[in-house]
Amino acid sequence: MPATDCFACAVITGASAGLGEEYALQLAPVSDHLVLVARRAGLLENLAGRIRAEFPKTAVSVIAADLADAGERRRVAATLHEAKLRPDLLVNNAGLGDYGEFATAEWPRIEAMLRVNIEALTHLTHLLLPAMPYGGAVLNVSSLASLLPIPDFAVYAATKAYVTSFSEALRIELRERGIRVLAVCPGPVHTEFGNVARRDETMPGMRTHEWSYVPRGQVVAESLRALTAGRARVFPGLKIAAAALVISAIPIGLMRIVMARRPRRV
Repeated sequence: MPATDCFACAVITGASAGLGEEYALQLAPVSDHLVLVARRAGLLENLAGRIRAEFPKTAVSVIAADLADAGERRRVAATLHEAKLRPDLLVNNAGLGDYGEFATAEWPRIEAMLRVNIEALTHLTHLLLPAMPYGGAVLNVSSLASLLPIPDFAVYAATKAYVTSFSEALRIELRERGIRVLAVCPGPVHTEFGNVARRDETMPGMRTHEWSYVPRGQVVAESLRALTAGRARVFPGLKIAAAALVISAIPIGLMRIVMARRPRRV
């Protein structure tokens, strides 16, 4: 079995930076056509240019879209249909975070997070699944946070719990169609996510030890290998995988005590 499958058409959301950019770079040599989706057109075009230069046999399309908007999501699907592109891989990577107490959060920020992390992921999957061929795949980027109720990160963690649960159920539904579904649950990764999740520049970020960070290249490589192996869920990095095992074994009553005593920085 190859380390990574080959794809005719891979669609990657949130492709302008972070894990989305890394998925594009690692999928480029094994894809005939990449479709990069994100809000920031300039960054997408720069990434597309780099991929075209390094992998001239790989076609690259750019769709600038705000996935918080249902009309924009339908436009993405319509653009693919008009171009006669039939994706056999959908990487639902786009996501937003908000670090701070729920009661003091700005509702538009919370609403945007719900729309992108839950609604956009679900809607795009619903739009593209009907045409996905046998052997296709859906890769949903969740988080280690999906296993935890995290004070000051309450809504984000809850959205990722949805992603993980949705992925598990969808995997069962699509088994007979030969379509794989993988939930990728990384721990901390050095991307722009942490800075964007902060409500202002003076606010400290989440308390996260450097040892727990996993390089984004490793996160993507391990997730693509897990997809090829037909796994349902992956926690990239040995320390994160071990942490997931421990967290999963903790009774909810004890978990409440642990999370209540967790140091907070807000």
